[in-house]
Amino acid sequence: MAKRLIPSLNRVLVEKIQPPSKSTAGILLPEKSSKVNSGKVVAVGPGVRDHAGNQIPVTVKEGDTVLLPEYGGTQVKLGEKDYFLYRDEDIFGTLHD
Repeated sequence: MAKRLIPSLNRVLVEKIQPPSKSTAGILLPEKSSKVNSGKVVAVGPGVRDHAGNQIPVTVKEGDTVLLPEYGGTQVKLGEKDYFLYRDEDIFGTLHD
């Protein structure tokens, strides 16, 4: 079993962030309020080449928190964890505190 996946081309490996199912006061939150639309970048590919042969790097880096589309991505299971592979252009942007 592989321990690490290095994505190809402009692919980005993301671990989705699971929102809390309870509030800080202990109230159970409904499923609708806990949609997963962000994740932590685990690995990135080297990027793609344009028609002239120049390397176009991926716009995010490992450790970034990114905003993801509601649907899409390819689910990948490594060990006990679930990850998702997205193309760089499918990621909406990075989230900052």
